[in-house]
Amino acid sequence: MRRLGVADAVVIGLGAMLGAGVFVVFAPAAAAAGGTGVLLALTLAGFVALCNATSSARLAARYPESGGTYVYGRERLGPFAGFLAGWGFVVGKTASCAAMALTVGAYLWPGRARLVAVVAIAAVTAVNLRGVGKTALATKVLVGVVLGVLSLVAVVGLTGFAAERIGDVGSVGGGVFSDAGGAGVLTAAGLLFFAFAGYARIATLGEEVRDPGRTIPRSVPLALGVVLAIYLALAVITLGVLGPDRLAASAAPLADVVTSVGLPGLAWVVRVGAAVAVIGVLLSLLAGVGRTLLAMGRRRDLPGGLAAVHRVHHVPYRAELAVAVVVAAVVLVGDVRGAIGFSSFTVLVYYAITNAAALTLGRDPGRRLPVRLLAVLGLVGCVTLAVSLPPASVGAGLGVLAVGAAWYALRRRYLDRAGGR
Repeated sequence: MRRLGVADAVVIGLGAMLGAGVFVVFAPAAAAAGGTGVLLALTLAGFVALCNATSSARLAARYPESGGTYVYGRERLGPFAGFLAGWGFVVGKTASCAAMALTVGAYLWPGRARLVAVVAIAAVTAVNLRGVGKTALATKVLVGVVLGVLSLVAVVGLTGFAAERIGDVGSVGGGVFSDAGGAGVLTAAGLLFFAFAGYARIATLGEEVRDPGRTIPRSVPLALGVVLAIYLALAVITLGVLGPDRLAASAAPLADVVTSVGLPGLAWVVRVGAAVAVIGVLLSLLAGVGRTLLAMGRRRDLPGGLAAVHRVHHVPYRAELAVAVVVAAVVLVGDVRGAIGFSSFTVLVYYAITNAAALTLGRDPGRRLPVRLLAVLGLVGCVTLAVSLPPASVGAGLGVLAVGAAWYALRRRYLDRAGGR
């Protein structure tokens, strides 16, 4: 049932993006790139996201159905490209869900973070199972709370802002994040891309928006533009208050901003706001992964039982329950920062396929943007950022994609033999 308009779709995109970059990624990005390097990396990540958003919007308008690049890759590049995109999205976003759930636990009850994370997963899944309309309503509430908290941090942070701290690279980070040169900026941009990936949630809701040919192309760039402006403003303020050294070492940067300007009593407000923001991300992430599983189940790339849709609430309830179970299992053994790098790699591969698929569409007479050039730049940008991530993330991502490719090959061989009988 198509029930979401432009405003609803934008809010779902905001709910998917706001939180990850602000509350999770800024610290390792500062460790990778230093002070001004973080701003350069954020701008680069935002530009690559813009290219991807343009390609996603064009494809979603042409193919307004659940599945995102899993569908686009199949239709434009062939079944294997579609499968690889869907597999990368599901695996990478499952890791993202685990990272976000663990972040909720770390903010609300550090001593019992895993327990809180599992409870958060159960609660968010219950909301999603009630239908996309309930998801959109809950996301609107969450986004409103988050914007209020971020505004508070911005206003308070300006009282302790010192511009010279932004450029003080100093002795930031260590290990794989010690390079503050060009390679460090690329690494940071790859990590920060994790914060922009939420606009895909709009495209994966293709069967549930009204007039998708108009709604999706408008919603995607609007949501991305609002989030980029917020991220840049908060990055400048956070660096101006903490400096790159303290930011790189911080577990809760925005709470530390409030504490640093002499208002530690407001830190609990920021911590609660962080938890609310991440729950909003988790709400949209779980919905998006479930709908990609729905599309893959329909085409038998994954078990067909995942394609079941609830008669009343019109949601892929088996797929969403399966995702919740897997994410809860990862939460019990997982690690937040490791999940971010792994997720970034697989999602960048996903968007590389998006841009490659968009290149096959031809020209759009009514568009002012150079869409084909943006698709080329997006493809090159995704590949560059993916290989610039920490080696452990690249290795793990390649390994998981190889497992998916092997499954695909075995499945195709089985189907060919069965068809020959």
